[in-house]
Amino acid sequence: QATLVESGGGLVQAGGSLRLSCAASGRTFDIYHMAWFRQAPGKEREFVTGIRRSDGSTYYADSVKGRFTISRDNAKNTVYLQMNSLKPEDTAVYYCAGHRAFRATRETYEYDYWGQGTQVTVSS
Repeated sequence: QATLVESGGGLVQAGGSLRLSCAASGRTFDIYHMAWFRQAPGKEREFVTGIRRSDGSTYYADSVKGRFTISRDNAKNTVYLQMNSLKPEDTAVYYCAGHRAFRATRETYEYDYWGQGTQVTVSS
């Protein structure tokens, strides 16, 4: 089993920036993809962005493209989410997730490992 721990959430004004981190430990060698999802109150959990650990290839939801950047440091088993130009609609609990298959996916049910989540609140 792998354990994922997020950090870096908080309160920020619209237009501001935040950087989230996700540290993986334990059985991390079989995690091919890391991703960020988010869940706003009363809404389903949605895909935000993902990265393949081996080659760093990335993919984004249209709603965050150009504003958010995912990156990884394999030596530290850590994935980052740099969020710029934040909007009130970005307010949500952000979850880090790990996927053991090589094929990229945006589907929540295909992810094997999840962090506990970190709250991001963007005020208008």
